Amino acid sequence: MTDQNKGSNSSYSGFLIDYACDDTRSRGRRHDESHPTYRNEYQRDRDRIIHSAAFRRLEYKTQVFVNHEGDLFRTRLTHSLEVAQIARSIARELRLHEDLTEAIALAHDLGHTPFGHAGQTALNRCMKDFGGFEHNIQSLRVVDKLEQKYADFDGLNLSFETREGILKHCALNNAKKLGDVGQRFIDSTQPSLEAQLTDYSDETAYNNHDIDDGIRYGLITIDDLLKIRLFRTQYDIVDKKYPGLDDKKLIHEIIRRMINVMVVDLIDTSRENINDARLKSIEDVRNHGQRLMAFSDSMIEEKLELKQFLRKNLYQHYRVHRMSKKAADVIESLFNAFMNDTNILPTEAIGHCHKLRDKHGDIGIARGISDYIAGMTDRYAIVEYERIFNPRQLSFVNLHP
Repeated sequence: MTDQNKGSNSSYSGFLIDYACDDTRSRGRRHDESHPTYRNEYQRDRDRIIHSAAFRRLEYKTQVFVNHEGDLFRTRLTHSLEVAQIARSIARELRLHEDLTEAIALAHDLGHTPFGHAGQTALNRCMKDFGGFEHNIQSLRVVDKLEQKYADFDGLNLSFETREGILKHCALNNAKKLGDVGQRFIDSTQPSLEAQLTDYSDETAYNNHDIDDGIRYGLITIDDLLKIRLFRTQYDIVDKKYPGLDDKKLIHEIIRRMINVMVVDLIDTSRENINDARLKSIEDVRNHGQRLMAFSDSMIEEKLELKQFLRKNLYQHYRVHRMSKKAADVIESLFNAFMNDTNILPTEAIGHCHKLRDKHGDIGIARGISDYIAGMTDRYAIVEYERIFNPRQLSFVNLHP
């Protein structure tokens, strides 16, 4: 990284604990750039993410429910903002880098397909003979290659630390292809504490907010949830303090307390682990045998009970399964149609596929098609499906995207 200390936020650097990520000691970017004036490196990362096309599209990508099912359900965008809020709170308390945690949180879902996990599963099935599809790797691909905005490079040219945090999971075979950010999976080292806490913030956000959406959609009830210890404990507290509270306020009061309990547990347990490890630098974090950010054993048990409940009663509910089945049909039909005839792709997508074909053959074409499909919003995927497969969509106007 060039001119690394010019304009650095020295007052913020002074706030950081010794083993936090510090942008003035970043491992740098794939392409050298001068240091931003009046911003630190991770602020620049965050700002580039917010201004990216992929981030804007998260507004119309589903979390659990298909986007057009209702305006009040969470999308990938609202989820990412909620994760960022939780992550920043934890980072501040532990004197870690807030801007880095926010950048990771805002970027962690950029590679998600339309229709949530159903879309990812379907696209991975389509890509099984071409290297597969995994949304964490796709998020990295978005920020490293697919965003096309800057004259000097492809992608957003984010710092190593942000890219490291985006890649939460990675199979060994894939890690070998990813260079610097994949190396820790080969060496069995740990990511930064900022990356670790953002991962747990993600889990905390979606577990609790899926409860809210599930109740709103009528798939689960308060009575159902009273069997779950984590929910029941906070329910009893709220019911005692506010007897007769209407359901809308009751749910909000319970969920915000559940999030608080989980965040406090994560901070307290992680602080104890960090103190025991006697960390002196970020390298001590990376070389530690296990993750230092962690929940207590009792909280792990309660979270597992909640996750198992949501899997059985929400994610596997027949109405969700119906949506997921339709979503998978859309993804697979689009993929197969494009593979059979790339000329039905929009002009820009054809160019992208041909460019990848020149480098990687048929695998490149498949990867280009998966890039195009993964970048779709829920609504766009449905419209594209209609354009291709609905005979009524034969007018000249409707043939154009």
